[in-house]
Amino acid sequence: MKKTLLSFAVAAFLSTTMNAQQIKFEEYDLPNGLHVILHQDNSAPVITTGVMYHVGSKDEVKGRTGFAHFFEHLLFEGTPNIKRGEWMKIVASNGGQNNANTTSDRTYYYETFPSNNEQLGLWMEAERMRHAVINQIGVDTQREVVKEEKRMRMDNQPYGNLLTAILNNLFTNHPYHWPTIGSMEDLNAAKLDEFLDFYKKYYVPNNATLVVAGDLKPEQTKKWIEEYYGSIPKGEVFPKNFTKDAPISQEKEVTVTDPNIQLPAYIFAYRTPSNKEKDAYALQMLSTYLSNGKSSVLYKKLVDQDKKALAVQAFNMGMEDAGVFAFFTIPMGATTKATLQSDIDAEIKKLQTELISQEDYQKLQNQFENQFVNSNSSIQGIASSLATYNVLMGNTNLINKEIDIYRSITREDLKKAAEKYLNSNQRVIINYIPEKK
Repeated sequence: MKKTLLSFAVAAFLSTTMNAQQIKFEEYDLPNGLHVILHQDNSAPVITTGVMYHVGSKDEVKGRTGFAHFFEHLLFEGTPNIKRGEWMKIVASNGGQNNANTTSDRTYYYETFPSNNEQLGLWMEAERMRHAVINQIGVDTQREVVKEEKRMRMDNQPYGNLLTAILNNLFTNHPYHWPTIGSMEDLNAAKLDEFLDFYKKYYVPNNATLVVAGDLKPEQTKKWIEEYYGSIPKGEVFPKNFTKDAPISQEKEVTVTDPNIQLPAYIFAYRTPSNKEKDAYALQMLSTYLSNGKSSVLYKKLVDQDKKALAVQAFNMGMEDAGVFAFFTIPMGATTKATLQSDIDAEIKKLQTELISQEDYQKLQNQFENQFVNSNSSIQGIASSLATYNVLMGNTNLINKEIDIYRSITREDLKKAAEKYLNSNQRVIINYIPEKK
């Protein structure tokens, strides 16, 4: 009886969670190609206006890297109607907050205001899209800001260029070869006309998705959207025909030095499929199984029990055209790279030859269910998710359905993914070692 009641309670809780998770939205296109997504939630007087442009570091060309991330900074410089240095002040003085972020695939800008300032948020993002001021003083100022960011987050940070090392060696022809922040040499060499051309090329309505989420009145919101965005001219959307890399068929080993570290790190990196493919979801689950939390397989074995590693992680990074699955470990004491490699390979072999336990599989499902719910627990989170699913996945309703993909992945699927993508002849080994003084 107790078991029955408990099962009923769990089922009721999951049912409530699943029903509460349904995010209702409306989407449509303006004649100029701007895609609009509206999500109404009048439970709190807050509203987020976000615009995601389908431009990231992979849209750059060799010799002019870092432009997409640079624009994340540059487009706060102002417009003909927002004086230089006033953007943040306007947002803060009206009770709001704002930010922007860039990846290899897209750039996202947003403001969150009390809902009585919805119109202001819509107007500001339209100003950014219509006629951002791009001049030499803004370029020079933001160039220094980006340089400092690179120094602080990467060049002067222990293991700060580790991801750069992975991308440089996993990708050769595809523009995923360079990191999002790009090269300072490229940004220093770029002329003002090149920044203006980049803006005209990518910051057009038919290369963007506008999302408005929160305490809105749909009909009024639509009128403001038409007023502010409807007359912005359509641009040309350029095909994303990026050069692909040949599959990795032979193990490669490279050495990279870092002046900021005292202990070496070893990375075993694999190129994996686009995040649109089901296998990418299986790989995400495998990375969680292997190293998410102190009860995970690799942490428990190498850090907790055997004391062979100071740190170990398996991480999966899904991108629009391809993905990265990598193991990262720092040895403890006299532990050799060969020992750590052997132990990691043994766990990979288990995944390729045995099914994970039913208990571990259920734990994984619970973790992803929890993650799915939490990702949409705020209006800002919902706005970002709606834009991301539309721009990068081509299916806005994945905000409600993506969890079904994880639920559909079986233990057999996990085994097949490990067999298909995590073979030694498909990887790059990176010895990330201290730079000799």
